[in-house]
Amino acid sequence: MDLTFDSLNPAWQVLIYLAAFSIVAVASGQIGKHFHRIKLPLITGFLIIGLISGPEMLGLIRQEALIHLRFLNDIALAFIAFAVGSELYLKDLRDRMKSIISMTVSQIIVTFLLIAILVFGLANTIPFMSGLTLSGKIAVSMLAAIIAVLPSPASTIAVISELRARGPFTKTSIGVVVVKDFIVVILFAIIFTLSRALIDPMDFRLILIFFIIAEVILAGALGILVGLLLKWILSIKGTLLLKTVLILLTGFLVYLLTRTVDKMTSEYFLFSFHIEPLLVCIIGSFVVANYTVYKNDFIKIIKDTGPVVYVVFFTLTGALISLKVLASLWLITLIIFAARIITLVIAGYIGSVVAGDPVLFRKISWMPYVTQAGVSVGLAAIIAGEYAGWGQEFAVVMISVIVLNQIFGPPLFRWALHRADEVHVRPDGSSDQERKVIIFGWENQSMALARQLIRNYWTVEFLCLDPSDEILCSDEFKIHVLEGFDHMSLSKVGVATADTLVCMLSDEENMEICQTVNDYFGTSHVIVRLQDRDYYNTFIGLGAMVIDPAIAMVSLLEHLIRAPIATSMLLGMEEVQDSIDIELRNSNYHGLSLRDLRLPADVIILSVTRGEQPIISHGYTRLRLGDIVTLVGSRESLDKVRFNLQGY
Repeated sequence: MDLTFDSLNPAWQVLIYLAAFSIVAVASGQIGKHFHRIKLPLITGFLIIGLISGPEMLGLIRQEALIHLRFLNDIALAFIAFAVGSELYLKDLRDRMKSIISMTVSQIIVTFLLIAILVFGLANTIPFMSGLTLSGKIAVSMLAAIIAVLPSPASTIAVISELRARGPFTKTSIGVVVVKDFIVVILFAIIFTLSRALIDPMDFRLILIFFIIAEVILAGALGILVGLLLKWILSIKGTLLLKTVLILLTGFLVYLLTRTVDKMTSEYFLFSFHIEPLLVCIIGSFVVANYTVYKNDFIKIIKDTGPVVYVVFFTLTGALISLKVLASLWLITLIIFAARIITLVIAGYIGSVVAGDPVLFRKISWMPYVTQAGVSVGLAAIIAGEYAGWGQEFAVVMISVIVLNQIFGPPLFRWALHRADEVHVRPDGSSDQERKVIIFGWENQSMALARQLIRNYWTVEFLCLDPSDEILCSDEFKIHVLEGFDHMSLSKVGVATADTLVCMLSDEENMEICQTVNDYFGTSHVIVRLQDRDYYNTFIGLGAMVIDPAIAMVSLLEHLIRAPIATSMLLGMEEVQDSIDIELRNSNYHGLSLRDLRLPADVIILSVTRGEQPIISHGYTRLRLGDIVTLVGSRESLDKVRFNLQGY
């Protein structure tokens, strides 16, 4: 029996193609990291690996494999749409809505019109457009223009997180890219349907407008149903892995359903009924993020699964790129890339003027929107799959433009954030918000405390009575000689500038320090290590927090016995866990209820203190400026929450 690959069952062929592609994808993920090290975007690395592995080069991914693995592309596109919708959180955008709306509208109108006019003007010089009818050229011009409008929310958020940027310019940037992504996908659904009528040899009829409106409405209704389905998936008892699989399956079923509707209507009616699956998925995730209690779990799944999905999607997309087409259309690529930059400059200036933004913002307002990535590539891939022949050449040009935007966009956005003075990191990557503690007394415990605080980005200084030359020459810490406990002596060594004072001298000396601080400085956070219980009430009366080593040790042992996990977490004994108090300084969160905070999934609110009094807090408790929020979670997540709540 002659058993060949072509004679195998189609299911076995898909499994073989999937196994072979898995090897390529794993290699792409590993090799792609090296592109990031040389300051190139990860997706560029994935696209290049896909190109090298594709049919025109090594042939590791055959042309037939791309057809059989189309379902992976569908799953990835649905996931990318889920990621976009999860970022469209209305309560985060409310304070900059005027600027967001004006910038979004100006960019959509200006960029779309100018790019469409440019591509239509170049139609006779573009090989794959020269043979089209007039209506076909108009359709392709509109498709190119709508893809050119799209930014990249993922890349924008990555740059903001990297630089810990906060401010009105940053807020507007993230709002515009998310809102624009949502609106453009709706417009793409309309233009895509319209383009099919313009390109196919059929008469344009007014009833088509009705069908386009009906398609958008039906996509919205289906999106709400998908949102309810996602809510149910997130509510079931099970591991995050199970929920992740079900969410990916939901995205694939959306594509399967919309494609089935398209096929059946084209067979039984005069023209097909196209429901844009990207729009359905975006609306579904928007519902989860804004109208359910599962938004944090959903965002965690998106964050954890994203890297794997992006490797698969961009590697597959890279395999679709034709080197011959790329070589013949490089000039058109550069022209569209340059034209898009010009349109963004014009649109950014118009939008900033309408919103009444400062002059500086008007000059740099275009820079956050250069970058393109996932959704843009996805739309190009959709067109390549829909139109055999010229569709692939079209996709190659648009993907090449997207790669250029992905290379030049992030550096421009970083530079703009620095110009806007909204970057909150030093060159070494640490936070620019300094907190200072002064420790009275030099001993092993005080030095261990200082080293721990420095690791958490505190500035530590010591005040010592009669320190030895060896102590004064310490290169590890800043040491001051304490000449006395009076007002002038403490002022001279900078006590007034400290956020916290830690007194580790004798009880009598600590008492003098607390008395002077209480009378002259008013430092709110003074910690005293107690030696004699007779002084306890006196220190409390002076507003100090008292640590009795003997009682503290007994209490600590008791809690470690009764609640070992919680106590270990609060004491920082777990390497990746910590607990912190954060003062709310960011006015954007004033009046926001605790249930509406987009906290990472591994962060828990322990308490809220207002006016030195703890309040009974629940999901509907509304925060106020000056509240002290106590949280526990991983250090990385707590650092992000601290930055959000303390603001800029």
